[in-house]
Amino acid sequence: MNEPVASETYAAQLRRLAELTARVGEQRGEAHTWYERQCAAAERAVTDAGEQVQHAEVELVEAREQQERVDAEVAHLWQQVRTRLGARRLGGPPAPANSGGTTDAVALLTRARDLLDRAGQPGELPGSVNPLLALCGVGGAVFAYALGAGARALGVGYGGDLAVGMPVLALVVTLFGPLVGLAPARVLADRRHAVLGPRPIIVVIGAGLVTTALLLALGR
Repeated sequence: MNEPVASETYAAQLRRLAELTARVGEQRGEAHTWYERQCAAAERAVTDAGEQVQHAEVELVEAREQQERVDAEVAHLWQQVRTRLGARRLGGPPAPANSGGTTDAVALLTRARDLLDRAGQPGELPGSVNPLLALCGVGGAVFAYALGAGARALGVGYGGDLAVGMPVLALVVTLFGPLVGLAPARVLADRRHAVLGPRPIIVVIGAGLVTTALLLALGR
C-alpha cells in the first residue's frame, strides 16, 4: 500500500509547481512579446517594401517619360544634322554608346544642341570670293546702265514729255546701279551659308561705282 506523503513534502511540491507555473508564464509572456515584436517588424518591413515599390514605380514612369523626351530631342537634332549637312541618305540616329557609367543625357543633348547651333550659324564670306563679288557689282552697274540707256532711247523715240523725263529717270536708274549688284551677292552668300557683311558689301558697291563711273564717262 502507498504510504502517506508528509505535509512538508507536499508543500514543497506545491511551491515548486508554483515556481514552474510562474516560470512558464514568464516564458510564455516573453514568447508573446517576441512574437509581437517580430510581427511589428515584419509589418514595418512590408510597409517599407511597399513604399519602395511605389517609389520605384514613380521613378520608372519618370525615367520612361525622360527617355521619350530624350528620344524625341535626339530625333529632332539628327534631322537638323541631316538637313544642314545635306545628308538625306543618312539613316536614323546612332544608338547610344554604352559607356559603362552614369551619363547625364540632358547635359549631352544640351552640348549637342549648342554645337549644332554654332555649326549652323552663318560665317563670313571668304576673301577668295572677292572676284565674284566684284563681278556682281560690275554686272549690277552694267544692267542698270543698260536700263537707263533703254529709257533714254525710249524718250528720244517718243519725244515730247518723255524726251525730257526719260533721261532723268535713266540717270536715277544708272546711279542705283552699284546697289543692284547686292542682289546676286546676297544669293551667293545664301548658297555658301554665309552673311553678306560689310567687306562683301564694300567690294560689290565699290566695283559697281567704278563701273558706273566708267560707263558714264564713256557714254558722254
